[in-house]
This record gives sequence, structure tokens and C-alpha cells, in this order.
Amino acid sequence: MVIGAGQAGLSAAYHLVRMGFTPYDEVVVLDRNDAPGGAWQHRWDSLTMDDVHGIANLPGADVPPAIGAERANVFVPRYYADYEQRFALPVVRPVIVESVRAVDGRFSLSTSRGLYSADAIVNATGTWNRPFIPWYPGIESFQGRQLHTADYHGAEEFAGQHVLVVGGGASAVQLLAEISEVASTTWVTRREPVWRTDEEFGPELGRKIIAKVEERVRAGLPPKSVVSVTGLQLRRQEQAAYERGVYTRLPMFSRVTEGGVVWADGREEKVDAILWATGFRADLAHLAPLHLREPSGGIRMDGTHTVLDARVHLVGYGPSASTIGGNRAGFTAARELRDLLHPQQVRVAAGASGPPQE
Repeated sequence: MVIGAGQAGLSAAYHLVRMGFTPYDEVVVLDRNDAPGGAWQHRWDSLTMDDVHGIANLPGADVPPAIGAERANVFVPRYYADYEQRFALPVVRPVIVESVRAVDGRFSLSTSRGLYSADAIVNATGTWNRPFIPWYPGIESFQGRQLHTADYHGAEEFAGQHVLVVGGGASAVQLLAEISEVASTTWVTRREPVWRTDEEFGPELGRKIIAKVEERVRAGLPPKSVVSVTGLQLRRQEQAAYERGVYTRLPMFSRVTEGGVVWADGREEKVDAILWATGFRADLAHLAPLHLREPSGGIRMDGTHTVLDARVHLVGYGPSASTIGGNRAGFTAARELRDLLHPQQVRVAAGASGPPQE
């Protein structure tokens, strides 16, 4: 059973079918969304293909050419929908997986559409449904608007306001540039931002990132954000905001008031809205009955499978939480499950189970 139909889930389903698992009988993809596209369909309208860091090819089908200004929440879902149809992938939607339990040597999935049973689980639920907002004293008293980047629709909704943007990631940098064109802004982060100027993002840096994240999940620690490893880099879209002084950062405030925030030194600032660009957490609550978490809060991994149960694979988690990483994880999970569940199965034709395309 594959849970989730984003990049990693579709990649896993493709390879499972290519390796001989029968669609709908031996492999099913349960997707909580009403339509194809994974989390991409929920992103804000102003996010264009010029803004994204690149979309990796799904295995067997290259990403079609994109016009830079095309909306990402239209382009990517269209690509995913065409992909599902082209390869007749066994996707069932909308199905929300509420819990997964081990029952008599198999897995029982309680869902919004009844019970499913499976010999193995490939979990590809990503993070979009678990936006993270840290708690600060007084946060409940704020009388203005509070929202997470998952709820952001566009800068125009803040026209003429003063907006506090919280968070030190790439989304905060992008949204500050947009919002500062129609509103005044203040930027706060827990740590001083580290701007990357000496190394372009390429294969070598990518390998360094994956190695650092993999080291954490092998130790059973929760994965850290990519930015904590890579640092931040201004793109051409953000240069004008930089020149306007938008990226002058302040340390985190100590508490929230009805009308704004207060720092430890007594400084107070009135704001109309607080935008929490504070990231997401892995959407794994439905796996809680399997008791996979370590005391440290993470799930100890060996490649794509959990150390406690080799039948449970997490793709799009930890070192595979990227489009290219998700593709590779989908292939790895499918190959390991083929060897685990169908050890005597004759190998498919040469090339059918080869490494994923990028």
C-alpha cells in the first residue's frame, strides 16, 4: 500500500508496477486529495515555475517545458495527472488514512473509506498537512490575523498593512519580497540568517545535504530543514527587496500581545498580521500505532525502511525529502519490497527496474 500521490508516492507506484506488482490487487495508492498534484495544488498562486528550485522528472516521463511565469500550482498538478493516466497507476482518491496498525502479521489501515489491508506500507505523505507554528506567550491574545505559509494566497491580502514575517527559510525570503511591495514588513528569525554566496547549488552540495540529513535519521533524530544545511541565497526576484532593506532581520520576540509583539528588552511593535513561515513537520501521525518513533522523536531509518520494521518504508522523508530524492527513494523502496515479498519472482525485462530517471 502506497500512502500519498506526490512525487515520491508516484515514483514508488511506478516502480512497484514495473517490478511485477499487480495494480489494485497488489499495489494501491491512497491519496487524500480530490485531484492529482500532491501538495503542489495547494501552493499560493504567486508561486511560479521561475520561483521553484526545479522539478525532477518522474520515472519514465520527463517534465514538459514550462513558461517561467506559469503558476506552479497548475503546471505541476497537470504533469502529475498526465503521469497517472499515462501509466495507469492505481490511485484511489480521496482517501484519508487515519491509522495504520499491525494485525496478525499484516497491516490494517483505517481510512475515510473503510478498512484496507496490506503486506507492506510505502508512506509518502510528505509534510504539507502538518504546518508548524511555535508557541509563544500571548499568542492566543493577538487580535490581528495569524496565518501559516500553508494558508497564504497572495500579497494583495496584506495591502496597506504591517506584516510580521517569522521564519528563516526560503519561503520567508520569497514572501517578504512579495509582501513588501504592497505592505510594510518586519522579519524575525530565531538564528541569524546564513547567506550562501560562495557555492552554487549543484550535485556536490546536494550530496553534502543528503549525507547530513541521512546521518540524523540513521540515528533516529528528527530531520532538520534543508536551509539549516544549505543557508539562504537571494535570487534575482528578491534583489529589489534586498536593496529596499527588507531583509534586515530582528531576533525573535519574547511574547505576543493583542496588537503586536514585544522583545525581551521591552521594545514593542504593532502589527496587523503575523505570517508564520516556520516550516512543516513530517505527516506521520497515522503511523503512531506502529510505535516506530525513538525517544529522541525521530524514526530510525536504514535507507528507506524503518529499522523496527523492514515492511514500512518512508519515502519523501529525511534525505529523500526532495523531488530527486523522492524519485530515488521510490525506486529503492519498490526494489526492497519486491525482494522481501516476491523473492522468487522472475526479474522483469532489462531496464524495467533500472535506476530512476532524473
